[in-house]
Amino acid sequence: MDLQTTTYIIVGITFALYIGIAIWAKASTTGEFYAAGRGIHPVANGMATAADWMSAASFISMAGLIAFKGYDASIFLMGWTGGYVLLAMLLAPYLRKFGKFTVPEFIGDRYYSQTARIVAVICLITASLTYVIGQMKGIGVAFSRFLETSFETGLFTGMIIVFFYAVLGGMKGITYTQIAQYCVLIFAYTVPAIFISLQLTGNPIPQLGLWGNVSDGTPLLAKLDMTLVDLGFAEYTAQKGGTLNMVLYTFSLMIGTAGLPHVIIRFFTVPKVRDARMSAGWALVFIGILYTTAPAVGSMAFYNLANTVQPGPVADPAGALSYEERPQWFKNWEKTGLLKFEDKNSDGRIQYRKGDANELKIDRDIMVLANPEIAKLPNWVIALVAAGGLAAALSTAAGLLLAISSSISHDLMKGIFVKDISEKGELLAARIAMGGAIVVAGYFGLHPPGFAAQVVALAFGLAASSIFPALMMGIFNKKVNNTGAVVGMLAGLGSTLIYIFWFKGWFFIPGTAMAANTTANHFMGIAPEAFGAVGAMINFASAIIVSKLTKEPPEHIQHLVEDIRVPRGSGGAVDH
Repeated sequence: MDLQTTTYIIVGITFALYIGIAIWAKASTTGEFYAAGRGIHPVANGMATAADWMSAASFISMAGLIAFKGYDASIFLMGWTGGYVLLAMLLAPYLRKFGKFTVPEFIGDRYYSQTARIVAVICLITASLTYVIGQMKGIGVAFSRFLETSFETGLFTGMIIVFFYAVLGGMKGITYTQIAQYCVLIFAYTVPAIFISLQLTGNPIPQLGLWGNVSDGTPLLAKLDMTLVDLGFAEYTAQKGGTLNMVLYTFSLMIGTAGLPHVIIRFFTVPKVRDARMSAGWALVFIGILYTTAPAVGSMAFYNLANTVQPGPVADPAGALSYEERPQWFKNWEKTGLLKFEDKNSDGRIQYRKGDANELKIDRDIMVLANPEIAKLPNWVIALVAAGGLAAALSTAAGLLLAISSSISHDLMKGIFVKDISEKGELLAARIAMGGAIVVAGYFGLHPPGFAAQVVALAFGLAASSIFPALMMGIFNKKVNNTGAVVGMLAGLGSTLIYIFWFKGWFFIPGTAMAANTTANHFMGIAPEAFGAVGAMINFASAIIVSKLTKEPPEHIQHLVEDIRVPRGSGGAVDH
């Protein structure tokens, strides 16, 4: 059976499964739409959280960044897993105990202010929309290869699929769909990694294969270092960025993880406070399976790529791959526009080098999906990876869209502007808001400001600088008042946005970035993706200083904050 037919069958079966679950678990009440009726078991919720979390950035883009950036990409592994430790210890159980549906609802009640709730909604939508743009990029990459069509057609197709099952099922449908998607994506990620690890190192465990030897007895990582140096790049295992930037980048990803609304709302779906902490622990276990495999996938993918396009000696121009003899996987990805060859010296060979002499343009987001094709694995494995990539992108996009729609329908309409809206009207508003968010995210997904993981990193910085400090101070500092919270969120979000706009520009305003957007031009070498940690410090400092200069929170609010932190075993939420 040919590859495309096999891919259609496997991807079609998984889509039928997702849509069937969405129909079976259709939300009929706002409680089911926003929080799945608060009846999800912590193990199941941990699996759904893992799928919600392991987005296109994790499945498709992270290994691509590891493939091309080497050691410096370890910040994603450290930051994105470390954030779950913060969630489990500092946020999840307390927010579940508070007993509300959304993050802005908690902020509005804790800071006794509708203004604070509105600002929280603005922060949530800003971070979530930026994040979902990265998912749309991943959806476009996966669908374009699967359908063998352009990136744009692939993106529009993915939008339609997301619209159907996310709008229909709400949190209840999304939760059960994400459990199925986790099973698909983790199987799709690990199976080809096992095959390729066996091919290259003889070890079926990718995590161990990374430290194994290739066929000539040279350690895989040492071989990668030599290959990259021959091609004019820095060593794979060498640190290339500044230490300060690396620390801040990791910290930004970590606290951004703990401040992302679509992750936090997952902990509102469990029956008890204790279950929220257990859910975070199980999520970390399920996430760890993929994250410990990613370095091996990235390293082996680049090794196979380099040896495919440069099979002979680098010093010999004839050692490069002839364009006319390029393999089928190369032709397949050329159709998507994400792999391009420009014959600069007119010799008919693909010169892959650092600098202006380079003739091969590779979108980093294709590496995981192209990896099994480059390694010449069976068609069913290649098709399985396509299904896994789609599952990863679709699951996170659905969670983000739910966070956006619930903030609009529940926090703005029901909570502030149309308080007497019926439950049926609120459900309709939530679904309309989700549809609108899909259209907006799809439009910006056509013109993303970077690779999927880079766009997602910007979203984490926005969440880190705005939402995380407000939640932390709301739980652990009873003296922070409404004025301080509002000023802090606006200062953190505003400073981070200004920094991002200044150095990266904005993708729908051509030419707005600095002329030379290089690390040397960044303030103290801090990349825009890392500035969220600085924005968080600005948020904390602004909120605490303003709170000290203004009136203390009311006595009942201070008692409420103390009550949230009082352990009550496996008890339920606080009554208001």
